[in-house]
Amino acid sequence: MALKIRMARGGAKKRPFYRIVITDSRMPRDGRFIERVGTHNPMVAKNHPDRVTLKKDRIKYWLGVGAKPSNRVACFLADVGLCEKPPIPEQTKKDKPKAKTLERLAAKEEAKKAAIEAKEEETKAKEEPPAEEEVKEEPPAEEEVKEEPPAEEEAKEEPSAEEEAKEEPPAEEEAKEEDKS
Repeated sequence: MALKIRMARGGAKKRPFYRIVITDSRMPRDGRFIERVGTHNPMVAKNHPDRVTLKKDRIKYWLGVGAKPSNRVACFLADVGLCEKPPIPEQTKKDKPKAKTLERLAAKEEAKKAAIEAKEEETKAKEEPPAEEEVKEEPPAEEEVKEEPPAEEEAKEEPSAEEEAKEEPPAEEEAKEEDKS
């Protein structure tokens, strides 16, 4: 006879309550059992003492006789220290991120590294007093910047070819109006 330690469901609709039982593996889930060795109430908090109750000495006996716990019961027993926690099986490739997701993650990491490096450079620049050579280099850079805006202003003052074409017809109209008078 193959013995199992598993849960048998009880309780009302949408209010589950489980008994941890020793049963023949060929019996139905809520069917005949040999011995009741604990309970599991999933409706209470995880740290509540009445969530899982176990008769440790009876469970040790049945494990010694050869009873095999189900995965969920094995987790309960591992928490108490009666058996080893069942291994989590290796999943298929479906749980792995796709190539595009990996690229996005890599780009985010690079952006974080760049931000960190920029912050480090700013802190180093603040900590170190500016050297005399650096001060001498800055004024020429400002002069170059000052030269550019006048060039833009000159470009704005000169009308483009389109603006000139628009301005000419009104001048011709004024000439025609003067001839009519």
